[in-house]
Order: sequence, then C-alpha cells, then structure tokens
Amino acid sequence: MTTPAQFTARASRDAGRSPRRRHWWRWILGGVAVLLVLLIGGVAAAIKLQPSPAPLALPSGTPAAPSGPLAGRWQVAVGSAAGFRVQETVIGMSNEVGGNTNAVTGTAVLGGDRITSGSFGINLTMITVGGKKQPQFAASLDAGRYPDATVTLARPVPVSAAFAAGRTATMTAPAELTLRGTTRPVIVTITARRDGAALQAAGTIPVTLANWGIKPPTGFGPIGSLAGQGTAEFVLVLHRAG
Repeated sequence: MTTPAQFTARASRDAGRSPRRRHWWRWILGGVAVLLVLLIGGVAAAIKLQPSPAPLALPSGTPAAPSGPLAGRWQVAVGSAAGFRVQETVIGMSNEVGGNTNAVTGTAVLGGDRITSGSFGINLTMITVGGKKQPQFAASLDAGRYPDATVTLARPVPVSAAFAAGRTATMTAPAELTLRGTTRPVIVTITARRDGAALQAAGTIPVTLANWGIKPPTGFGPIGSLAGQGTAEFVLVLHRAG
C-alpha cells in the first residue's frame, strides 16, 4: 500500500521527468521538420537547376542556296535526331524531361510538287536522357521487345513553291506512328527547307501515352508523376540517295 509520503515523492519524480520528455519530443519533431524542409528544398532545387532540353529544331544559321533537282529519293543522314518530351511533376513542382538519339534511319521520295512517300525509324534502345541511358524509360517503351519506333506518311503531302525555291515552309501531314507493336494515326507538324544539296525537316507529334499502352516509369513513388501526354520530335537531314 502506497503511503501519502511515497505518493508525493513519486509525483514529484514524474513531474520532473515530464518536461524532459517533452523537451526530447520537441527535439525529435523539430529534427523531422528540418529533414522534410531539406528534402523538399533539395527536390525543388534539383527540378529548377536541371534545365529542360532544348527542342529539336532546324540547324541554326542561314541555309545555302538550293542546288540540284528536288525530285528523287532522299535518305536520312548524319545530323538527324529524334526523341521525346514529357512534363514531370514532383511535390507540386513541374519540369519538362526529354531524351533523344541520333540512331535514326529512313527515306523520303519527292516527285513534282509533293512528298509522295516517307518513313523513318528510331532505335529506342539508344535514347538518352541528360546524356545517359535511362532503363526505366526503356522499360516503359518495352524497348527490349520493340526496339524501333517508326513514323510513316499516310498519303502524299503537297510541298509549296516557297519550299522548292529554298524558303522555310511549315506543313501538317497525316502519318502513322508505330510504338510497342501498335500503329495509330497521328498528325505531324513539319518545318522544312532546302540547304544546298540537302533537305532539312523538323517536326513534332503529340502522343497520348495510353494509346500505345505506355505506362509511366517507376521510381517516382507517391510524390511525383509524369503527364499522360508527351511530344515526339525529330530533326532530319536528308541527302539524295545514290
């Protein structure tokens, strides 16, 4: 049985410990808060400091005057590239991530005042993000089973007299995009020009990822995500075949 004196002594000891316990809890909670601030600040800095990649576009500089006939078969040459761009969000902050590759092949045939046919392919296994290969993106694209993506014109596309004369022209073209073994119609926006004996074309294609069964890469966890729609882009330098 506890005597009044023992009860008073125990109460005094407990009262002495409680402030210390509260003191330690304040330290622990304060430390957790500081770590969270540092984590969020670090993520924000990483997003802000990592520059978004520049869009693929026509080479800078003034092109040379056109030379040689326009009609004929043209082949994708050195200087060509293709890739993607998609918006990422982490803890409410957004940034555009993109990757590209020079592993591009293909041909186009011009006759009269139109592009009669055209197709080019991209080796998806060679795409790099920030200069490095990213296995998670290759997995999302199922590049192991389907290493190539292709873009093929759906029908002939008229070209303007301005393009034939060497000026820059913009056009839209119906095409088919094949990804992960699935082919779907798309609209390609193309800016093209002649540069001496070469042709140059840059283009973009809006891509809704779900239409090709593409799932966002893992690794974002509950704090981040990728947008459901991205942009495929390319720049082509073509030389006359043969």
